[in-house]
Amino acid sequence: MSKVAVVYYSGTGNTEAMAKAVVEGVKEKGAEAALFTSSEFSESKMDEFDAIAFGCPAMGAEELEDGEFKPMFDACAAKLGGKKIALFGSYGWGDGEWMRNWEASCKEMGANLACDCVICNEAPDNAAIEACKALGAALS
Repeated sequence: MSKVAVVYYSGTGNTEAMAKAVVEGVKEKGAEAALFTSSEFSESKMDEFDAIAFGCPAMGAEELEDGEFKPMFDACAAKLGGKKIALFGSYGWGDGEWMRNWEASCKEMGANLACDCVICNEAPDNAAIEACKALGAALS
């Protein structure tokens, strides 16, 4: 059975709602899912999972949240090579540049992106929730 970690940061609850939908998608495919906030996850846990979904909203000038999420993600970067991952997050402004930059940097690190990222403006609607479930299924 595949074991998937879903790791997220959420300031308003939007990315948390997305993370919970990713977990649903993982479980619907019969895989095991573990949900972590970015403060609960670390590089030392990377090898425990077959795949990892990382979720972070856009912050500042369309950047990853840099107080908690980015330091955790940067610490995990050394173990991204060959790892099956997927990315998701919400935003309140801009056009998704933070996600395009994040995807590009993950590819440069050798991560295996299981599917296209999922982004949504503000709270996830039904389409975004379904996309998050599909993201979880792709990791399973």
